[in-house]
Amino acid sequence: MIKKFTYCVCIALATVLFVSCGFGKEELPSLDETYSQKDKNPFGAFVLNEQLQHLYFHNNLRSVKTNFENTWRSISDTGSVYINISKNLFLSDTDLAAMLAYVANGNSLFISSNFIDEHLLDTLGCEVGLNHYQQSFGEMKKTSVNLSNQVYSDSAAYQYFYVPFYNHFTKRDTLYSRELGNNSWGANYIVVFYGRGRFYLHTDPRALSNYFLLQKDNYKYLQQVFSFTPDIPQHVYWDDYYNRKNHQKDQAGNKTGLAVLLQYPAMAWAFWLLMLLFGLYILFGGKRKQRIIEPIAPNTNTTVAFTETISRLYLQQKNNHNIANKLISYLLEHIRNQYFLNTSQINDEFISTLSRKSNNKKEGTERLFKLINTIHQSMEVSDQQLLLLNQQIENFYKNQL
Repeated sequence: MIKKFTYCVCIALATVLFVSCGFGKEELPSLDETYSQKDKNPFGAFVLNEQLQHLYFHNNLRSVKTNFENTWRSISDTGSVYINISKNLFLSDTDLAAMLAYVANGNSLFISSNFIDEHLLDTLGCEVGLNHYQQSFGEMKKTSVNLSNQVYSDSAAYQYFYVPFYNHFTKRDTLYSRELGNNSWGANYIVVFYGRGRFYLHTDPRALSNYFLLQKDNYKYLQQVFSFTPDIPQHVYWDDYYNRKNHQKDQAGNKTGLAVLLQYPAMAWAFWLLMLLFGLYILFGGKRKQRIIEPIAPNTNTTVAFTETISRLYLQQKNNHNIANKLISYLLEHIRNQYFLNTSQINDEFISTLSRKSNNKKEGTERLFKLINTIHQSMEVSDQQLLLLNQQIENFYKNQL
């Protein structure tokens, strides 16, 4: 037991050293959405930071590297702008209270994030919706954003080619808010009046990334977005805390995730109790005797055997919806590769073209995609629906629809 444990530790250390030393060099730039002011990769914010320095040329952008609670304690502004660009914005209760006090005091807080803290949205009477279909299939295409023509005379669309902008506000308090911008799904940029200040909430931070802003005239979108903020604010703060992957640090800024966990007494007791139980298991479990078990011959590693094993696994779990989604995914991939058709929009023209190219009847093709649409909208898939879907897909492949 001890030898086996030592062997596992050595393998783990060797793996860590191998990964830390690196294996090969990246040929493509990183696509991580860091939104760091010094990051020149596609989804950094170097271009945005440079442009903001020109827009707010009366002020120097002050980089903030602490949580908002500490930031608010150290300032007493009544007309400043705080800018947060992040992939996800999670707030503690104290940070949320500090943000609300900061805005109520007359300041402006600009937030652009894929996921804005739900407690903040609830407080402001807002909800953000997502398009789960595009998320699941990872579709990439030309997509655009624009300013609302009700508040901006130049409401031109600004495009890029990547994962579409799908975040949008599905609810807002129309008495205290106003729509400023849109994407193809709805309002993605609003202003919320709170106290004497304003919250500017933007749900598509990729539209402020290096990649987007360097496309044609997309830099004008940045200028339009920030044109609603004060022209000459008291100060301009650039958040360099919440855009980091690990921003859960204390005021010293050097605590690890474990240290943050252990600063809460209940969590610390639970952690050390778990470590104690784990140690007792190793101590006493290593002495347990067990009779020798005859080795089981492994299954023959053939394609058919592997497929049957995976099929039995799904059928035993009765996860019909997962099986149906995979059948549909393979069908759509086949259509794209075999017939060179775009499967992002299923309409009458698509069905007519597909039936003609695949030598299937249009009525049969329509029945197939109606069934697919029904399955997408259903939470559960029955055995009969799954068998019918499989039969129709097989008939499609055989040109017998």
